[in-house]
Amino acid sequence: MTTAKTDAVVKGPSAQAAPSDQRERERMRRRLARRRGGGWWPYLFLAPWFAGLFGLTIYPMLDSLYLSFTNFDLLTPAQWVGLDNYDRMFTDDPVFWDSVHATLLYVLVSVPLKLALALAVAMLLNRDLRGIGLYRAAFYLPSLLGGAVAIAIVWRQVFGGEGLFNDVLAWFGIKGQDWISSPDTAIYTLVLLAVWQFGTPMVIFLAGLKQLPKDVYEAAAIDGAGTITRFFRITLPLLTPIVFFNVVLQIIDAFKTFTPAFVVSNGTGGPLNSTMLYSLYLYKKGFTDLQMGYASALAWVLFLVIAGFTAVNFIASRYWVHYDD
Repeated sequence: MTTAKTDAVVKGPSAQAAPSDQRERERMRRRLARRRGGGWWPYLFLAPWFAGLFGLTIYPMLDSLYLSFTNFDLLTPAQWVGLDNYDRMFTDDPVFWDSVHATLLYVLVSVPLKLALALAVAMLLNRDLRGIGLYRAAFYLPSLLGGAVAIAIVWRQVFGGEGLFNDVLAWFGIKGQDWISSPDTAIYTLVLLAVWQFGTPMVIFLAGLKQLPKDVYEAAAIDGAGTITRFFRITLPLLTPIVFFNVVLQIIDAFKTFTPAFVVSNGTGGPLNSTMLYSLYLYKKGFTDLQMGYASALAWVLFLVIAGFTAVNFIASRYWVHYDD
């Protein structure tokens, strides 16, 4: 009996001290975890980015989504109209469909031509030649200048009735015209301007070409494969991830084109709405006609169209993009 009591007395303090020691070890573990994770310091440094994300991106997007269901002219309070803006867009706005036609034509023609030219020039520049860096910089220069207003003004002069392009045609005995004033050719002057800005995809293609294994080309050459065969059987399949990346970026960029159409057409989208790209029409509705609610609806339709094209590209990429695995 005495021994049992003695054991209880001896074990009692240890049993009481064990939970306290366990809690202390848990505190130490949490303290070490906070130190390893940086505590709140990372969030402090990320605060400006979060402020920009919510204040300059997410909030304006949600606000424009609300405005797309209203009648808002920037001067008076917005009035809720429900789906009227979208109904008007698809059923009672012929200029909207003109802008859709012009934009789709612009995207479907300019993007393939631009990427084809970029890949061709990248393959020519993928050589170890003296002064090759200077050539690469020269070919990239149009991408730095092409989006400027000054270049668009020069483009309008080049393809005007008395422009440089007609002077070149005159050397070959071909009579030119005012290419920008003709509804049949005006959009193609914008396409040429877009294709001329092939520098960015060219640099990306060039980086991809630098990574291709040379031993595969050597083996193909030993087997007697010609230049065209090597391109379609080796270069293009190995380069499909880069092609896919460029396709997605260039389609998004083409849908958002604004400055060339605005400058070349003097902000009218003419002649006969042939250069009325979607972004230009959105701008006119929002800031010229002060129909900001309708412009917000146009913006959200553009967002959904771009998202749809991007999703289709990602789904289709499963069948033609080849990765290492």
